[in-house]
Amino acid sequence: MSTPVHQLFDLSGKTALVTGGSRGLGLQIAESLGQAGARVLLTSRKAADLEEAAAHLQALGIDTRWVAADASQPTEVARVADEAMQRLGQVDILVNNAGAAWGAPAEDHPLEAWDKVMDLNIRSIFLMSQAVAKRSMIPRMQGRIINVASIAGLAGNTPQMTTVAYNTSKGAVVNFTRALAGEWGKYNINVNALAPGFFPSKMTKATLERFGPGGLASHAPLKRIGDDDDLKGAALLFASAAGKHITGQILAVDGGVSAIHGG
Repeated sequence: MSTPVHQLFDLSGKTALVTGGSRGLGLQIAESLGQAGARVLLTSRKAADLEEAAAHLQALGIDTRWVAADASQPTEVARVADEAMQRLGQVDILVNNAGAAWGAPAEDHPLEAWDKVMDLNIRSIFLMSQAVAKRSMIPRMQGRIINVASIAGLAGNTPQMTTVAYNTSKGAVVNFTRALAGEWGKYNINVNALAPGFFPSKMTKATLERFGPGGLASHAPLKRIGDDDDLKGAALLFASAAGKHITGQILAVDGGVSAIHGG
């Protein structure tokens, strides 16, 4: 007997840990999961941002808590995973969203900036996935991991976009997602990635100021950039029973940019 579709997307009784969850895409995803019924734990570096984000979600009726930590540090990752277990009891859904970008010509890109981007954008995803899986998902033989990649990890850039470390890190997230899905399917852990196109955020502010929303939108078949709702449905699909037979997939949410530019 089939399940009613509204029940497939219901996350009542589920828990979600969202890294980089205090603003931007992470907060949008947390809002989606929380409105579908999940209890949410947000983490990012700045307590003030987390307090503001938690208040926003709580005002929407979402059971929300937070913990400040630097996801690029292994000891901090372990602390977040331990606190998640203590405060949520289990982690059903892990959203790896924390990330950083750095713009510099490849020939002059600072090594310390390369390391910063790599540590947060891919190393932290490996560490957080490992920590949460070992504490909660593997013992319970179930879990959902959603990695936030980017269409920058699906293809190269125009010459004007000097973000070689960011693109490389997001390409790593794409194949990390596929590799982990293949290995952890035996534990009934679904691992997928969202690959957003351009969304307004603190990270993309400089690009938005440089090219303008109209200039960026002109490259998309839908002639628009992402908004505050555009990741919600895709994230909920990956997190819920509606996506139980989907793993190892990379879903571009980009207005069609990757479809015409080699993604």
